[in-house]
Amino acid sequence: MDKETLFEEGLKKITKEEKAWEAVIEAVLFTMGNSVELSRLAAAIGQDENAAREAVLRLKKRYDTGKRGMQIIELENSYQMCTRSEYYEHLIRVAATPKKQVLSDVVLETLSIIAYKQPVTKLEIEKIRGVKSDHAVNKLVEYNLVYEVGRLDAPGRPALFATTEEFLRRFGIGSTQNLPVADPVVAAEIRMEVEEELSGSGDLMTDDDKKKEDLQEEIR
Repeated sequence: MDKETLFEEGLKKITKEEKAWEAVIEAVLFTMGNSVELSRLAAAIGQDENAAREAVLRLKKRYDTGKRGMQIIELENSYQMCTRSEYYEHLIRVAATPKKQVLSDVVLETLSIIAYKQPVTKLEIEKIRGVKSDHAVNKLVEYNLVYEVGRLDAPGRPALFATTEEFLRRFGIGSTQNLPVADPVVAAEIRMEVEEELSGSGDLMTDDDKKKEDLQEEIR
């Protein structure tokens, strides 16, 4: 008997109380719209987080095996009910076409740096990119892909940026721990290209000049 069959058999054997928990969780996820932390789902059914997790995963499985238009996705330690992406074209026939956010190469590059280095300041982003990044960071904040997570304990208290849940949803990632691992060979090649570009520039600054500029930037 395969795992799928075993799971289906398990669904049939759950108690009426467990079915009631699933119904409560379904109602909460549908009503809230946004993601709901596991601890809040546990509070809703009056059980511990293990029972809540088992209930929401059973419910998720029911939606998946039933080929329903809705699905339940996991975002780190939270769950959300949302529409399946394959039905998007059908939805826009009866709803206003949403404004599509186009991420330019510059914005994507900035987002990648934040995703892998978070939490990170604008100054750190600019050191990696070699150019000012105010516009790109502001766009990412506007698109709700990154947010200000805190302030660095340094002169000027520069803002620290990290990715949002919308980022996870947008790119189909359950957690930032699941980000693709960069190929070390490719990373080394990129690093070499950047160093070559910098060494060939006529605008290179001395270490002292660089320190002064960094300090001035942080104070701003």
